[in-house]
Amino acid sequence: MATSLHFLSPSCLTVTSKLKTLSLNNNSSSHPNLTAYSSLSFSTNLSHNVFSKGPLTMSTLQRPIRHSVVCEAAPPTKKADSAAKRARQAEKRRIYNKAKKSEVRTRMRKVLESLDGLKKKPDAQAEEVISIEKLIAEAYSAIDKAVKAGSLHRNTGARRKSRLARRKKSVEIHHGWYTPTAAAEATTA
Repeated sequence: MATSLHFLSPSCLTVTSKLKTLSLNNNSSSHPNLTAYSSLSFSTNLSHNVFSKGPLTMSTLQRPIRHSVVCEAAPPTKKADSAAKRARQAEKRRIYNKAKKSEVRTRMRKVLESLDGLKKKPDAQAEEVISIEKLIAEAYSAIDKAVKAGSLHRNTGARRKSRLARRKKSVEIHHGWYTPTAAAEATTA
């Protein structure tokens, strides 16, 4: 069995003892410095000491038998069905809660703007508060619905309703339509 090796790399020069005959052919086109070497033939019966002198060495290479197990990890393809459902539910709740909060802010803004306009009006009448009280009732209803739905915390809802009531009372006090009895009694005592 004759095997032909070309000088490609130093690893080509290591030969196992299982080869019976080895012939080294010079490829002068790839390595011009190796033109001096002609084709060599030898058998495994030759001693290793013969090749230990000079640029050509022969050594027996023992490689352990390796058993390889290749495990391929597949890239994550998609979310689990339960995670996808949770994501859909969360998005639906987010949009619902956003709409509820937006409605509360809009109703509160309408009430506060009406109260500010009434406070700045010098010739305001007490009957004008009735139309604002309807707006306040709508805002209270929106706040209560948002709290019931869980879009707002109950303390937040109570604080916002209290803000509207205090602002209305401050406008009534400003125009003299309301006189606080507890404050009047505290100042006289």
